Amino acid sequence: MLRNICLHIIYISQILFCINAYSQDVSIELGNTDIGINQEFTITLSVSNERLRKYGEFPEIASFQKAGTSSSSSTSIVNGQISSTQSVTQTYLPTREGTFNLPAFSMNVNDTEVNSAGATIKVGPARGGSARNDPFFDDPLDQFFNRDSRSEEYIDIEADAFLALTTDKDEVYVGEGVTATLAFYVSEQNRAQLQFYDLGKQLTGILKEIRPSNCWEENFNIENINGRQVRIKQKNYTQYKIYQATFYPFNQNNINFPQIGLDMIKYKVAKSPSFFGRNRKEDFKKFYAQSKTIKVKELPPHPLKEAVAVGNYRLEEEVGSTSLKTGESFDYTFKIVGEGNISAIEKPAIKEMEDFDIYAPSIQQDIDRRNNRVTGSKAFAYYAVPNEPGTYQLSDYFQWIYFNPGRAMYDTLVSDITVEVRGKSRKNATIQASDVGPFYDRIEFTDNNLVQLNRDKWLQLMANILILSVLVLSVVIVFKK
Repeated sequence: MLRNICLHIIYISQILFCINAYSQDVSIELGNTDIGINQEFTITLSVSNERLRKYGEFPEIASFQKAGTSSSSSTSIVNGQISSTQSVTQTYLPTREGTFNLPAFSMNVNDTEVNSAGATIKVGPARGGSARNDPFFDDPLDQFFNRDSRSEEYIDIEADAFLALTTDKDEVYVGEGVTATLAFYVSEQNRAQLQFYDLGKQLTGILKEIRPSNCWEENFNIENINGRQVRIKQKNYTQYKIYQATFYPFNQNNINFPQIGLDMIKYKVAKSPSFFGRNRKEDFKKFYAQSKTIKVKELPPHPLKEAVAVGNYRLEEEVGSTSLKTGESFDYTFKIVGEGNISAIEKPAIKEMEDFDIYAPSIQQDIDRRNNRVTGSKAFAYYAVPNEPGTYQLSDYFQWIYFNPGRAMYDTLVSDITVEVRGKSRKNATIQASDVGPFYDRIEFTDNNLVQLNRDKWLQLMANILILSVLVLSVVIVFKK
């Protein structure tokens, strides 16, 4: 008996394990392993049908430098069922030429351990690059010799660094995206020792101030603060991106970014440094990013200007077959691809017709946020049945109007596909199949003999006499009073 119970427990445990393993859909994908010194190596972490709540640190790679992360998401709606995929990509920049080994590693994703077999990465001939000093380097020997610093004299070194909020545009149309980046910049010539202070807590407050209320936000979800070299006014800086997002204004109100402050740890250095003494002292300095206003312009006059999407788009379409028969179904996909607010794209307008029966589409959405841009696609997959033979231009039935801010004009995406339909007309079959209501259903069983409508005239005469009598009686009573 005990043996049977144990076997049942083991069997149930195996079933639960299989169900759990099946339900988990987490993957790690490695990028191209044969690159040049000026190219990037990537590791992408993807989660399907579940929100990416948390994940562990991406691995370090010898002779590579982490260069920030980017995120993307994909959503599908098929027959009312919604599925989604979220991914985060860590970018690595090689620092020298050679062959390098990425050992096998594992990451904890949503409390699930995911493994990768690693890879061998080959870096080709160098095309340029230079080393830089990280101003946020923390010397591990600082706390080794713990001497009383009260007797030391410290001096304040001016920091060659600044905080800035930058945008890729100074004015946009209603619905057009503007990308805002909040970053800390440190000059190559900087001698002051700086370090971020409680950045997570500060960022929570900063985001409450920086996010405009009249915009849709696509957040780039920066998870790791990593430095990257940039050049500003003939001077080299290291840029540390703190926050980046693209905003799409709902109305003509200007987008206002207020002045933003960031507290940094800034060390004073000992006037007379020694090997055994404490050579720096922690202090704080607040850096400010200046306020900025983005002008929002009204869209030109158009009957659909309140409803159209704004961006730079193109059409990609697919059809199951261009040679069709009446009564046989076919698939048609109208896919809008480009740069803009992908989430706001509505399905194309379809003209009412008797030539085709077209059913509500399944929707597939993909959004990619990287390289300071939000791009992606939205595909509408239709199921249709032709009713009449003939040659049809699908452009007569499917069209999608949008506003192109680069050209400052409205444009229309129309189908470029022609289909040939053969077979018999299905109009009569469609009429027979349709329900015209219970009134017509009773026609077949109703007597069709003529009925004389004046056979009850004597009833009408009696009713009229009665009404007249009541009227006369009322008049008599009134005059008597």
